[in-house]
Formats: sequence, C-alpha cells, structure tokens
Amino acid sequence: MRRSNLPAELNRFIGRAGEQHELARLLGESRLVTVVGMGGVGKTRLALRAATAVEKRYADGAWLADLSVLRDPDLVPFALAEALGLTDHTLRTPDETLIDHLAERRVLLIVDGFEHLVEECAPLLRQLLERCPGLTVLAVGRRPLRVDGETVFALAPMDEDDAERLFLARAAAAGVPGATSTATDATSTAADATPAAPDATGPAFDPTAVRELCRRLDGIPLALELAAARMPLLTVEQVLHRLDDRFRLLADGARGALPRHQTLRTAIGWSHELCTPEERLLWARLSVFAGPFDLEAVEYVCAGRELPPEQVLDVLGGLLSQSLVVREVTPAGPRYRMLDTVSVYGAEWLAALGDTERMRRRHRDWYMGLATWCELEWFSPRQADVAACLDAALPNLRAALELCLEEPDEAHLAQQLAGTLWFAWVGCGRLAEGRHWLDRALACDPEHPDRAEHTSARLKALWVLGYVAILQGDGTAGVAALHECGERARATGNALAEAYATHRMGCLALLSDDMQRAEELIGRALVAYRELGELNSNVLMAQVELAMARVFLGDLEGAVALCVDVREICEERGERWTRAYALYVLAYAAWARGDHGEARALLTECVTINHTFHDLVGLVLAIELLALVTASEGDPSEAAVLQGAALPVWDTVGLQLFGSGNFNGPRALCAREAGELLGAERYGASVREGQGLSLDAAVDRALSERRGPAVRVTGSGAPRPFRTKVPENAEARRLPH
Repeated sequence: MRRSNLPAELNRFIGRAGEQHELARLLGESRLVTVVGMGGVGKTRLALRAATAVEKRYADGAWLADLSVLRDPDLVPFALAEALGLTDHTLRTPDETLIDHLAERRVLLIVDGFEHLVEECAPLLRQLLERCPGLTVLAVGRRPLRVDGETVFALAPMDEDDAERLFLARAAAAGVPGATSTATDATSTAADATPAAPDATGPAFDPTAVRELCRRLDGIPLALELAAARMPLLTVEQVLHRLDDRFRLLADGARGALPRHQTLRTAIGWSHELCTPEERLLWARLSVFAGPFDLEAVEYVCAGRELPPEQVLDVLGGLLSQSLVVREVTPAGPRYRMLDTVSVYGAEWLAALGDTERMRRRHRDWYMGLATWCELEWFSPRQADVAACLDAALPNLRAALELCLEEPDEAHLAQQLAGTLWFAWVGCGRLAEGRHWLDRALACDPEHPDRAEHTSARLKALWVLGYVAILQGDGTAGVAALHECGERARATGNALAEAYATHRMGCLALLSDDMQRAEELIGRALVAYRELGELNSNVLMAQVELAMARVFLGDLEGAVALCVDVREICEERGERWTRAYALYVLAYAAWARGDHGEARALLTECVTINHTFHDLVGLVLAIELLALVTASEGDPSEAAVLQGAALPVWDTVGLQLFGSGNFNGPRALCAREAGELLGAERYGASVREGQGLSLDAAVDRALSERRGPAVRVTGSGAPRPFRTKVPENAEARRLPH
C-alpha cells in the first residue's frame, strides 16, 4: 500500500546538512512550517529531502501537492485531494472531502509552489489544520502564508563550501574532464568528507575561479546548476567572462527588486544568451505548457516557419542538455517539463515577441485534439493507456479549458472540451472536477447561440452534466440538464443528442427504483443508437444498465443474455471499463444459481478493472456483491469486513447505494445472514475493521483468498429486490442485439 507520493532523487543531494536538521526539528515542533526563499534557491529540493527523512513519523504517509502549474484558484482543493489520492463523487465541497479524509489520520502534506494562490491556500490550510489534529503541513513558496501558528523557515543561498561542492558535482556528472568533486552525501559530516582525487583526464578546475564563479552567482543552486551545464562547452574562466557581460546587461531590474532576484534573472538571462536562436524561440514557446508535455505536443504547438517541425527534436535536446528542460518517466511514457522559474522567464520573452495569444491558442487546439483522440481510443484496447495519458495531460487540459472560458464567443469550445472529457470525469474517478468545468462552461452564453457547432457542443455538455450529476446523487440538476438537452435536440433535429438524453434519464430511473420506466427509456435509447450506427462504451453501458433493470424486474435470463453480448463485444474491441459492469451482473447471476467460484472469479476481474481506472462507483458495487459471495462461501466474518470496507468508499462516491432499495439487496441479505451467524458484537467488530482499511488495502482484501468452509446462505433468503424467476414474457421484452 502506498504511503507516499514523494519523488525519488535523480541525483545526489549536496550540502544543506544544517538546514535539513533544522527543518526536521521544526516539523517536530510546529504543525505548519513554511519554507520561503527566492526562486531557484532550492526550497523544493530541501523540503522533499527533509520530508523523506521524517516520513516515518506519520502513520498515514507524506504526500506532495504541486500547485505551481495550477491557474484556477478554485482548483486548489481538487489538487490537494488529487495529491492525497482522493476521489469524491458527492455533492460535498472539496474542503469537506479533505477534512473528512484527514480528520482521523496522521499525515505530512507538502504544499509546493503556492505563492500565486496564497489568498486561496492560506484559509484552506488553516481550516484543515484546525479540523484535522493529526495533519502537519510543510509549505514551500516565495512568501509566507501568514496563518496563525505558522513557523517560517527562510532558506538562504548556499554557503561558499556547499556551493562549490554542488557546482563541481554537477560538472563532474556532466562528464567534464578535470571537474574535481568533493561532494559527499548530505548525511556525511564535514570530518567524514574526503576530497576526491583529480580526474586523470585533465587538470582540476582552478579553485580560485570556481570560488569566484560561485560567489558571483550568490550560491543560488539553480544558477550553479545552469553554470555547470555549460561546462562541456566553456571553461570556468569563459563562463566568468560571459557572466560579467550578463550582469551589466540585466542588472537594471525592476526598482525595489531584491538583488538576489536580479542575480537569478542574470543567471537565467546569461543561459538564455548562450542558447542558439532556435533554442531561445523554443524556450519562449514552451512557456505556454502547464505541467508535463510530450514531444508530439511540442512539435505541433511550437513548430513554425522559424522553427521547422523536423528541427524541434534537436532543439529540445539542446534545452534538455542545459537543464532548462527536464525529462521524467510517467505511466504514459516520457514527458518533459520546464522548471517554473525558467518557464516564467520564457513567458516574458514570448510576450516581448507579441506571440503569447497565438501560442496559447495553438496549445489549446492541440489539447482539444488530444481529448478527442482519447475519447475515440477509450473504446479500444488502449483504454488503460488513455487513462495514463489523461493523468499526464490534465494540467494542460485545465489550461486549455481556462483559455476557452476567457472569451464568451468561445464558450462552445469549453462546452465541447468539457463534454468530450466525459470518460475522464466518469470513467477515471473525477466526477467532482467534471461537474466544476461543465457548470462553468454551460454558464457561459455564446454570442452566436444559433450556430450549429455551438448548439452541438452545448448539447453534449448538457447530457454529460446530466450523467455526472445523476452519479453524484443530484437528480434535480441531472433532470434539468437532460430536459434542456432533450428539448433542444428535438428542436434542432439532433437525434444522437436526444438518444443520449433519453439514455441518461433511463439511468436516473434505474437509480430511483423505477424499473419499468428505466427499461422503457434505456430500451428506446438503444434502438436509437443502433439506427444511428452509434457503438461505443456509452452504448454498451446502456445495454448493461438495461440488464440491471431486468434483474430487478426478475428477468435474470434476459439480463445475462444482454451482458454476455456486452462481454463478447468488449473482448473483440479490447474495452475493459464497460466490461467490468457486465461482469458485475454476470457475477450476480452466478451467485444466484449457487456457483460461488464463478461469481468470485468474475468479481475479482471486475474489482481489478475498476481499481485500475479509479472508478469508485463500479468498485464499491463489486465489493458489496463480493461480500455477499464471501458470506455464501461460509466466511461471514470476512464478508462483514468487506461490507465495512465499502462504507468509506460510499462516503466518497455519494449517496450510499444511490438510495436505491434494489441496489441495496446484496448488502441487506449479507448483513442479515452474516449478522445472524456472527452475532451483533462480532459482526459490528468486523465491519469496523473493514472501515479502517484504506482504499488500496480494501482492494487487496477483496482480492485475497480468505474463505472458510462453504456454508450456503442463499435459497429462500434471496434478496427481495433480486427476483430470480424469469417472467414468461421475458423473451418478448428483450431487444435484438
């Protein structure tokens, strides 16, 4: 089970032993410690080093929330929740979700890069600290939060010895002959440090020149690393000469700015001057990205007449070799990222070129295209790859949505993008954030509402909003959105949007226990989908939802036939998300006929898929049914543990079992049978044990082989909402497929 998302160090941490010790001490005395300092001074690296050192103090782990790429202040609580691995589909505010999660936990939360969002972060962090006594916050930014109880740790530049060690270590790592490094691990004492022998391939650097360079750069780690990256091309003396030129050119900064701020700007400006014209241009254009980006995005967004696409790779490599761009490996593959300070500098140059708005629009267009590709590929064997791609692209997708919302005449683009990302909101566990963007996009009034593309975009956003709201348990908002979608779709002749609205109204009926209406509406939508040639995950989900309605109506055979068909199509197309829901229905059918081994096998795959996609709705339904199967296998204690494990997940998803008597059938039967066998006291203890499990631990428990001797608890005690007798007219009600 993961207890931390702190990144591993990619190179040796040099120096700062005293600062590490002091920061660790402060974290033991204060629940809010803020590391402040100028950009590039090494605040983040030191904070992460200290957090790793004290991580064992916190039973529920240390978690990093990077806010540096966040633009929208409203997304601060979402970003904190995402860093903690939380997903909330409920109507609670994000603040309430965070409080509920942290209230009983002992956690170290590192909040990095908050300075541009301090007005939003300060009150939120104060509220969390007041309501969650086991929480400690390590904030990292360029200014204090100014919250009661805050301990400010001002990080100064490196002292002379540490600065020299850092410079030499990075130069040596760059493969520079003669770069004598005396760097040691930060855990070593000064007495333990033994200077390394000079490199035999060349003379050691002139210590006087190195010392002068470090002094001129004021011991700022970013500046030192930029200088070290130039060592393969220049001598220390040449760097000193050019740096002197840069000081004169860039020394006249803003009036009142701290000298160290001017020094950092000088260091970056000097590195900028040493770049080729193509590297400078790419540097400026890369500043429009938020968070990680891939090569294909760079080639589309940043290429042009002055920078042909075929040159982008080499130019990007040049920036990478100078440490102006860093490469990282993600589940979606390799990605690149600009350091924040470097990106800000590039943005200034882009503005000076008068090219900011054009580049932002190119960036927006790329990510709208990426979202469209992801939506299409969601119904394919690449579904898991799409989910990983989405995770990596999310900061840039947010930036694209923000740009769309800046101009009223482009509201349709925001609606189109927010609607296209339905699979991200529903299938990848982001209902609350999806609701945020859909509400904002639909609140914008376009200047040309009658244009066909505007109408189509609004209709899509409406049915997606209806879908999201229904899953959140907000039927009122769901009905309003779907009603508007249906009315507008009929008025404009958009049969596909009308079918989606009908389908989602049927979904609402299903969750509201109106099974006849659910069967009628979902069946009508399926007929429309087939007539229109629509086949995707939504269509297959409609077929599964129809199967659920038929289960509740007693047509188990008809439900099985529908889900067998869905499973076959999913196997042909490589689709897994909808397949998991079909497996859920098939597992219930296997349990009903007493085949507990088959039911467990189906639910094991179902739980695995839902956990992979972080689909908590499907996951908690599967765990509830697996508890019933476990009880039927003769292990009521473990069944009660699984029932307890499901409760916190329901708290995150929203209304427990959607408030549906039908969906409550497996839980009610399991509770009755397990409670009778265990007695109230043992049953309650097992439920409480399950409630104490984390999500990952709950999944591990569900997938384990903890079963006792078979003791059947079905038969006459089958749950009333799940009737197993097949009505005589069941075949007549089945849709052709």
